[in-house]
Amino acid sequence: MKNIPESANNDEYFKSYEDLEVHELMLLDVERTTAYGNAIRQNEELFKDKIVMDIGCGTGILSVFCAQAGAKKVFAIEASNVAGICEEVVAENNLENIIDVFHGKVEDFQLPADINGVDIIVSEWMGFYLLHESMLESFLFARDNFLNKDGLLFPDTASIYTAPCQLPQMFELWEEYLGVRMTSFRQRLREQKSTKPEIVPLSAEQLLHSGELMSWIDLKTVCQEDVDNISETFFMLSESHGNFQGVCIWFECTFPSSSDQTPITLSTSPGQPATHWKQTVIVLPEISVLTVEPNEAIAYELSIKRNKSTARGYTLQLDQIDADEIDHPIPCDCIMTKCILFKAHLKKLENGQLEDDDDEELEEEQDENSENKETTLRN
Repeated sequence: MKNIPESANNDEYFKSYEDLEVHELMLLDVERTTAYGNAIRQNEELFKDKIVMDIGCGTGILSVFCAQAGAKKVFAIEASNVAGICEEVVAENNLENIIDVFHGKVEDFQLPADINGVDIIVSEWMGFYLLHESMLESFLFARDNFLNKDGLLFPDTASIYTAPCQLPQMFELWEEYLGVRMTSFRQRLREQKSTKPEIVPLSAEQLLHSGELMSWIDLKTVCQEDVDNISETFFMLSESHGNFQGVCIWFECTFPSSSDQTPITLSTSPGQPATHWKQTVIVLPEISVLTVEPNEAIAYELSIKRNKSTARGYTLQLDQIDADEIDHPIPCDCIMTKCILFKAHLKKLENGQLEDDDDEELEEEQDENSENKETTLRN
């Protein structure tokens, strides 16, 4: 095992991974570890006799998976002192002749003189809502500096999703707790929780919409600058009755597969078995909470922006938009009167039944709608 450079010793981010309970949490995350295990072991033909790099290898379990799948050489790279444990795990599994452990950052790693590049890069680099405190930048550095032209990335795509949600565990629980009214505590707790994102597990039933894609990332081509600032405006129709109390964010990753294998997907969706990433929730302040009916419009703008002061940190911003005062898609299935009328007019037009007075009424409705202005409620 090579020695770690002094610069990596001073990085608090890597020091935090010296807590073995962190690695226990990740290893016992069955969905996470099984997804990587299946993606590697079920695609042995992709790994057989290949040179692999495992970035942020931790205790080394993914490196062992790669060796078991037939890799010729695995470079296991770990900047924290857990690299020593990784070396012990490699020895336990009699894989010292295949897996080389490098104690340091991938940015400080150099391939042996007789190896020009690696065939596969494996890494579990993802953070909360995919990007927070992630190792994406190191993953992309390795891709650009070590991966052969036709090499593979595990995973090779990532997607961020969002949906409006209700949070009864934060909003309704304290109305009366064990026979004691706790509304004053509830109010202050909500105020506190609305100042920063919450990492909590949600059930699919708490979503008011199944969710929409915020960003799809092709890890084979993406640059760090492409994900420094992601911002999208969302217009969704509530799929159930409930209280719009927050916005939920989650991610999915997919892995390459050989021709006869179904690609493996690792999902952190509320509709899937729980992972240690859980879901990220932005809690609305009490004044912004809305009660919505099925097919009622919900609109908001969500941005994920990288911090300049802390390279691994991101700032989430939610701007709630008044759905009554923005342009709706045509046709729109929401329950607003203007959209119901417009849809009825379109149906008549399709059936050739639109009369002159209907046409004038439609024009007046369109003129009125065009005068509406978008208003944004800042949290």
